[in-house]
Amino acid sequence: MNNQDFSTFDLDAPELPAWVHENALTSGNFPYSKKLKRTKYENELRDLQRELVQVLAWAQNENQRIVLLFEGRDAAGKGGSIKVVRENLNPRHARIVALARPTEREHGQWYFQRYVEELPSNGEMVLFDRSWYNRGVVEPVMGFCSETEAAVFLREAPDFERMLVRDGVHLFKFWLNIGREMQLKRFHDRRHDPLKSWKISPVDKEAIKRWPAFSAARDRMLAATHSQEAPWYVVRANDKRRARLNLIRTVLLSLPYDGKNRERIGELDEAIVSQGPEFLSEVEASPTG
Repeated sequence: MNNQDFSTFDLDAPELPAWVHENALTSGNFPYSKKLKRTKYENELRDLQRELVQVLAWAQNENQRIVLLFEGRDAAGKGGSIKVVRENLNPRHARIVALARPTEREHGQWYFQRYVEELPSNGEMVLFDRSWYNRGVVEPVMGFCSETEAAVFLREAPDFERMLVRDGVHLFKFWLNIGREMQLKRFHDRRHDPLKSWKISPVDKEAIKRWPAFSAARDRMLAATHSQEAPWYVVRANDKRRARLNLIRTVLLSLPYDGKNRERIGELDEAIVSQGPEFLSEVEASPTG
């Protein structure tokens, strides 16, 4: 698809262009040409959610702390993934954090400070709908922080996360990756759905224009902050169903919780999720799709 097609995309046009519709699912070299069937998805999700209930019970019994970060471009599916993870868990012990813009006072604090205040205590799971990694991608691309501030963040984030892990926090960092046509399709769906139109913001509209800049910032961030102690899991999320199932499997297979049922968890689809920037480079360079 040439650049002219992207530059002429009109979010306000009532009809989605055919070239977007036809290429959305396989954009970004996504390896499947059809979505996972709903029945299969719902059956597998039910089993995985049963395991998540076991995980939270283990966390409470053993005083464990679990943090899940959900990052990705706008419309990557972060909110939906968080919803299915959290859906059947006790809200007193599994909570979602989606912070608003920092206040004037918070602007004067250590950057990580307001996120530290949201970290879990014993027996808790916290799911961050965007996190301290705002400073890794969104802020520098949109001009909300300086290049110096972004560089300092990339240098300090791995040390901050090592401290968390050494203190016993189970930290999972998920980057949900989507193709360009898929982002356009999801933005268009939101724009023309009265129940979802509130999700479209000026930042979203700018994201359409700044796709290459977001890609460059993403690559820089993943390379600088992927570590053995706190790895990035890249999730190919054009198909939300496959993304959610394999994201949950990643958590379940990694945690040493009591009563783990490997048959119920199933097998991880390594074409959908794997660790680190190397996986992202491989899938985006793949001729598949």
